[in-house]
Amino acid sequence: MKQITVRGENIINVPNMISLYRLLAFPLIFYFALTGQEKYYVIFLCISLVSDVLDGNIARYFKLQTNFGAALDNLADICTYAMALLGLFLFRWTEIEPHAWLLYLFLTVFVLSYIIAFTRFGKIPGLHLYSAVSAGYIQSIFFFVLFVFGFYTWMYFLAVGWGVFAYVEKIFVLLRLDDIRIGVKGLYWLIKSEKSRS
Repeated sequence: MKQITVRGENIINVPNMISLYRLLAFPLIFYFALTGQEKYYVIFLCISLVSDVLDGNIARYFKLQTNFGAALDNLADICTYAMALLGLFLFRWTEIEPHAWLLYLFLTVFVLSYIIAFTRFGKIPGLHLYSAVSAGYIQSIFFFVLFVFGFYTWMYFLAVGWGVFAYVEKIFVLLRLDDIRIGVKGLYWLIKSEKSRS
């Protein structure tokens, strides 16, 4: 496979191509959502959700993690989850509305984490904390089940509640870091590494 390097990292690899697919699929999913074509919206959204699980695991398993890939994956995640949220409002709002306060809380914490990242570092926070990665898996399952099988209240609270926890942790990590880097497992590990260095 041809190599293209950015800041000493080879950016042409399988996980990055999967992340790139999600970015390219974004306008198509957006089109299907806005034109009310729920069947095609669900098919392409589910493919993107599955690919979200694949790219990170492939990168970790085959040691293909790069800062470029982490940022690309994060941008692709934002696009994918923006489309999933759009689908909530367009196709499933009747079920979500009674519990919308938790969704609004999640969106507030999510946006705040990006504001902090851009204010402090001027870039996308591709940290991939354990809590955020697991929240992504849980939310992917929730969206898949929601659009294919229907709404389950307990699954909604688990997916969105864990997302709130994950992004609150991300905020605390962003406030402690000197710069964004991959391989930060979580706040506990960050504090532990700080103590071992002092």
